Amino acid sequence: MVIGVLGLQGAIREHLEMLASLGVKTRIVKSAGDLEGLAGLVLPGGESTTMRRLIDRYALLAPLRQKINTLPMFGTCAGMILLATELEQGDVHLGAIPMKVKRNAFGRQVDSFETMLAVEGIEVDIEAVFIRAPYVERIDQATRVLARIDDEIVVVETDMHLACSFHPELTNDTRLHRYFIEKVKKQRSVHVI
Repeated sequence: MVIGVLGLQGAIREHLEMLASLGVKTRIVKSAGDLEGLAGLVLPGGESTTMRRLIDRYALLAPLRQKINTLPMFGTCAGMILLATELEQGDVHLGAIPMKVKRNAFGRQVDSFETMLAVEGIEVDIEAVFIRAPYVERIDQATRVLARIDDEIVVVETDMHLACSFHPELTNDTRLHRYFIEKVKKQRSVHVI
């Protein structure tokens, strides 16, 4: 099983290291050919506008969109923005998770914070690092909420995909990555039958 990390901009190395620490083979994805044979794909935190420009430059938008229904994706921070079907402001990127996302919803860089967060499906609270983080304003019935801060939705999933507003790769807590790996394994078993 190989899980790719979109390698255009953002916290690429941190995701690769975290996945490797869990015994997963990884691949940096910078071209359409790099998507072949992947079991899952991580869309890292970074700057979503810059990431979209690079996705366009490397002709990755159409290949990524073609994989929406077959390749589990995990978006963190900017990756969550890339996966949304609707944005409060700006054009939709991949449109994989039925949700409306607001960019920089918790404020600017100086408003960044860390907190312990209860996530459904994970027994003990996880450490969550929010940096110019988005949140989810609205979901539809295909999307499940796994965590909130006050009333703001910060972790969601569908049967195929997972997204969070924060940067789990900037901590030593691997549980959200483990959760994604289990989701990938489940999808692989569904497609094998």
